[in-house]
Amino acid sequence: MTTNGGHEPVFCTIVPPHLLDKLARDADPALSGPARRSLERDALERTRRRLTTVIGGQPAAATAPAAGDQPDRTIFDAGHKQDLPGKKVRTEGSDPGSDATVNRAYAGLGATFELYLKVYGRHSIDGQGLPLNATVHFDKDYDNAFWNGEQMVFGDGDGEIFLDFTIPVDVIGHELTHGVTQYTANLAYFGQSGALNESLSDVFGSLIKQYTLRQTAADADWLIGAGLLAPRVQGQALRSMKAPGTAYDDDVLGKDPQPADMQHYVHTGRDNGGVHINSGIPNHAFYIAATAIGGYAWEKTGQIWYDVLTGGKLKEDAQFADFATLTVQAARERFGAGGELQAVEKAWEEVGVETL
Repeated sequence: MTTNGGHEPVFCTIVPPHLLDKLARDADPALSGPARRSLERDALERTRRRLTTVIGGQPAAATAPAAGDQPDRTIFDAGHKQDLPGKKVRTEGSDPGSDATVNRAYAGLGATFELYLKVYGRHSIDGQGLPLNATVHFDKDYDNAFWNGEQMVFGDGDGEIFLDFTIPVDVIGHELTHGVTQYTANLAYFGQSGALNESLSDVFGSLIKQYTLRQTAADADWLIGAGLLAPRVQGQALRSMKAPGTAYDDDVLGKDPQPADMQHYVHTGRDNGGVHINSGIPNHAFYIAATAIGGYAWEKTGQIWYDVLTGGKLKEDAQFADFATLTVQAARERFGAGGELQAVEKAWEEVGVETL
């Protein structure tokens, strides 16, 4: 489990708490009830992680096979209950069943494994062939998905605001990338380091989607969670890397609060210092660099970001300027003083982050 060098253990969800807070205060019980229960469930899971880490110590690690070129996936069904992992319903190599949610979870784990292996030479989340476990149909009308340090968990959504959380493959990739960060840079989940933690999950979640669809940077929609919002919601997704602050503008959810640059950085004590909000700034920098470099974003821009995440120089309490500086260094080391380096430098300049 992630302890972040003495920091509170990380419990990472795809839907920001500020969105669920807003829904929980809605006059319509069909909206407020599931949101309130989801917040309560998230708080309980967060406390459970803290107690397991502080009182019980590190849990026994799952026995990982020798790192191979094939994933080791197991999908469990919680049956709308809260016990994890639930009933085993699909294992590696077995045929698809009649449950589309199970099949999407299985495929999403595979897509994530494939990008990290084929593009970056990484064997699963920990780099050593860690088995990939996921639980679907968690709780009743649960409005979230999370990585709990050991496995993925997906809710079915309430059907009014959020649909099934296995629908967007980038949501699956986002949460599993929190696991990659856990095993590498272990970024503290507060303030700018927490926003970097969230941004890295958005970046690689988006790259997993683009890789699966074989989209170039120019062709990609750069949305996080497209397909997750129910038809009644005025919005496209949870976040936009291309245009932070424009993903939704809804009478129930409100307006997307993400800034695209440091001039509009949000200072708040909520959401661990705005980790899901200010992540829009490094997200936008990645988008600017990737589209300037062109081609497939995972090949060059993604490689630079991956080099920084896994290179050992990124400190747990890194700020935006620290990360930006490392990406400039990584671009120079891998690609020299050409267009890639200039694109990365310009991207951070455009979002107002100075490199050191």
